[in-house]
Amino acid sequence: MISIPSLQCSRPNLWLRDHCQCSSCVHEVTKQRLLDTFEIPRDITMQSLSETQEGFNVKCWWSDGHDSYYPKNWLNKFARGDSSRERQGINKASLWTSSIAESLPKVYFKDVMDTDQGVGQWLLNLRIYGFCFVEGCPPTPQDTERLLKRIAFIRQTHYGGFWDFTSDLASKDTAYTQISLEAHTDTTYFSDPAGLQLFHLLSHTHGSGGASLLVDGFKAAQTLKQEDPKAYDMLSTIRLYSHASGNEDTSLQPYQSFPVLNHDVGTGELIQVRWNNSDRAAIDAPFSEVQNWYNAAEKWVQILRDPSMEYWEQLKPGMPLIFDNWRVLHGRSSFTGKRRLCGGYINRDDYISRFKMTNLGRAAVLESVIG
Repeated sequence: MISIPSLQCSRPNLWLRDHCQCSSCVHEVTKQRLLDTFEIPRDITMQSLSETQEGFNVKCWWSDGHDSYYPKNWLNKFARGDSSRERQGINKASLWTSSIAESLPKVYFKDVMDTDQGVGQWLLNLRIYGFCFVEGCPPTPQDTERLLKRIAFIRQTHYGGFWDFTSDLASKDTAYTQISLEAHTDTTYFSDPAGLQLFHLLSHTHGSGGASLLVDGFKAAQTLKQEDPKAYDMLSTIRLYSHASGNEDTSLQPYQSFPVLNHDVGTGELIQVRWNNSDRAAIDAPFSEVQNWYNAAEKWVQILRDPSMEYWEQLKPGMPLIFDNWRVLHGRSSFTGKRRLCGGYINRDDYISRFKMTNLGRAAVLESVIG
């Protein structure tokens, strides 16, 4: 165990030896482990331990003949258990209600397209608020696709990759109709639901309506927990199946059932809302629990439908909307006429990677990876 004053590290010797970061233990370019963990003696010991002359690192001589250097701030970080939040790119979320309309998170198309700093601010807004508008985007599919690819590659699904669609039921989903849609998250029928979703209204002719609805799922969950803790627990434990079976050649279903509210197993924080009553299939619970789930879900829907929770916006050409599909529920009012939209999905892992790289920097990200 480390015992230098100013360090509070109680990691086992085997763990410390296994996490040596020298070039013979970790590839300098790929950052992949080169050390054969299972050739380290189980009873390995430190022969000596000292601080380097600069005082930033600790040098350890091991009984297997290897020398290791460890940054002191790195050792302290893992002693405090700080790495989990950095791994996930957790940022302090600002929960909101309908009053968010008074101060909307926005960035400018030119800033996002010209600099990684602009991308970083865009993604920071997403981490804080769960959604963001982009002003000044040319109202074309080509420019919108370029914008979305500033984050990462666009996710391919049964809808295709980048969408450019109208309400023609080209895909057998209610999104491709003119009817209203209640607040929901997309792709609950995937084992790994899409992380981000972007919409850009390119045109709306010969009709009206079609206002877009956003609800902060984390705020709704917080309200449910405060008002009815048992209902919150019910939606956090009872699991649901979902499906997408409209197209004749597909019936998409996740590999297992999932609850509406999903939490990080380490920190206990709410990390994902999965709610789409239209795509819901079976309730994966004994019949003795089903009535309790319906009661909890009814309370949840009452909160989602509370006008004070709803932010409505009439989308317009030149101002794409992007939102975190693991947090923000979306919907729309019914409409007439012809609306043309484009957009796409980004995978959650790619979104968080891009956020961390543009806001934390590669050095800080890698430091949190290795522990």
